[in-house]
Amino acid sequence: MPAQYIPVFIFAVLCAAFPVVTLIIFRFIRPESTSVGDKLQPYECGVLPEGATRGRYSVRFYIIAILFVIFDVETIFLFPWAVKFQELGAYGLVTMVAFLGILIVGYVWLYKKGALDWV
Repeated sequence: MPAQYIPVFIFAVLCAAFPVVTLIIFRFIRPESTSVGDKLQPYECGVLPEGATRGRYSVRFYIIAILFVIFDVETIFLFPWAVKFQELGAYGLVTMVAFLGILIVGYVWLYKKGALDWV
């Protein structure tokens, strides 16, 4: 039984070694950087930067971004259901209504908590 895992182990080692070896090889063959002064400054359409490049973002931005990702994934589940709608029949309709119902409850809860306000 353990002999069957040897190809998996070899593949895992190769997958882990490939990026490391690639980075080491390209470190030796890349040209040296000769940039100094203004070439190291961040580029903003030819205009001098107005502030620090490491600006702080509000936590609100991250909350909105995470909510977008979470609720955007729901559309991924809607496409296969729409393709196989006739084959799934009433069972598919009921399960999708339940799924969308849970999402609507989530939207209402977030709206009442004020998580969707942009202030």
